[in-house]
Amino acid sequence: MKKNVLLYALIIGVFSCLIWFVINKGKSLVPNTQQISTTASPLNKIVDKAAPVVITSNETVFEQFLHNIKSPLGLLLLQILVIVFVAKLFGAIFSKFGQQTVVGEMIAGIFLGPSIMGFFFPHFSAFLFPLNSMSNLQFLSQIGLVFFMFIIGMDLDIDKLKNKAHNALVISHVSIAFPYFLGVLVSYFIYQEFAPVNVSFLGFSLFIGIAISITAFPVLARILHERGLTRTALGAIVLTCAAADDITAWCILAAVVAIVKAGSILSAMFTILLALIFVFIMLRLIRPWINSISKQYDDEDGLNKRLVMIVFFILIASAYIAEIIGIHALFGAFLAGVIMPQREQFKELLASKIEDISVLLLLPIFFAFTGLRTQIGLLTEGHLWASCGLIIFIAVLGKFGGSSISAKLVGYSWRDSLSIGALMNTRGLMELIVLNIGYDLGILSPAIFAIMVLMALTTTFMTGPLLNLIEFCYRNKIPKEEIVISPVEKLSA
Repeated sequence: MKKNVLLYALIIGVFSCLIWFVINKGKSLVPNTQQISTTASPLNKIVDKAAPVVITSNETVFEQFLHNIKSPLGLLLLQILVIVFVAKLFGAIFSKFGQQTVVGEMIAGIFLGPSIMGFFFPHFSAFLFPLNSMSNLQFLSQIGLVFFMFIIGMDLDIDKLKNKAHNALVISHVSIAFPYFLGVLVSYFIYQEFAPVNVSFLGFSLFIGIAISITAFPVLARILHERGLTRTALGAIVLTCAAADDITAWCILAAVVAIVKAGSILSAMFTILLALIFVFIMLRLIRPWINSISKQYDDEDGLNKRLVMIVFFILIASAYIAEIIGIHALFGAFLAGVIMPQREQFKELLASKIEDISVLLLLPIFFAFTGLRTQIGLLTEGHLWASCGLIIFIAVLGKFGGSSISAKLVGYSWRDSLSIGALMNTRGLMELIVLNIGYDLGILSPAIFAIMVLMALTTTFMTGPLLNLIEFCYRNKIPKEEIVISPVEKLSA
């Protein structure tokens, strides 16, 4: 033992002396600057900006410490730490009041933005979220959304939806058509005040319509799970309606984005044609192929690395193709999830590799980025708040009213019909995704963006209390016992 210690000390000592000797001799050397080209490429300029700065005699250690905090990487890591901490804190607080954690995370995003933290602590907000750092947060949030939409697509089984009950089809499509009409109608009255310059009424009204008619499938499913309704008749019909709603709404959104980006009807029709070809290839060619591949590489203990690589390649390629076609990368990610094999073990293992990093880390960044865009302070006049109230009323009337009335017309009790309406009125994360797409495309002005974010928060927040109120009102009229069935049995009935 002693021999090894002495040998170790001897080796380290000898090489330390040699290193010191070379460094000491090199102090007298002077670099020959004439041998270095004075022409810097754009890549060299980027590298130079990202290179670490050595402490000089004119800069103290404290000043260098502050400089490192403000460096792009240092600032991004600090932003992620603050965002994740605040998001989880607000999520935990709101869960104590019976709300979904996603509601708290959404409000945490508003808290970190100019509406609250920027208003009360402007200097700290400017230090933590300077304008030149927004692009980094945006890219991270977009990557998170790509993975998230892939997971949402995997949760939908299109084979089961083909056999869904006619009742679910009626409720789902009425819950889109009626609020879409109301959204287009209200656009007629708010277009001149809220639409950005050079945005046509066609693009503005179509986008407001889809923003009003969206339903948050993930939040809805989580509410059903927490209330123990997933395996009930009510839970089965609501999940089916929401799934069909999501597929329809995202197809409509893809068409709207194509129309807005194309600028003309002819260009829009060409984009939509490309989109239809893309969807056909994904469903008819790629889906059977990935199913056959998964059977070769899937095993009971886990997923083969080659299979995971193929899945990620399909995900990224699908998002890329959708983006270059002009229907947005998120639709491509959603479609890639839809075509994945529907074996439960496969989906669970694959989702476990993606969901944690997407939901726990990247989605809070998206909420914060949305909050940084939301300027509630723009609504300084009474008529602006009146417009906000009108849009919230239209959104609730369209989704809650349309879903409830259509459910009653197809034969459900008033209790179940109102519960279906309350759940379908949930907007949550899906609404924020749609709104950010509209903001990025220049369809939504900052003021209408803030109003629509408030609408998303309000309709999501009211879901739990509204369900509690419905249960309270009908507690003595309808037996509490629920007929427990599986969603598969309900869908195949």
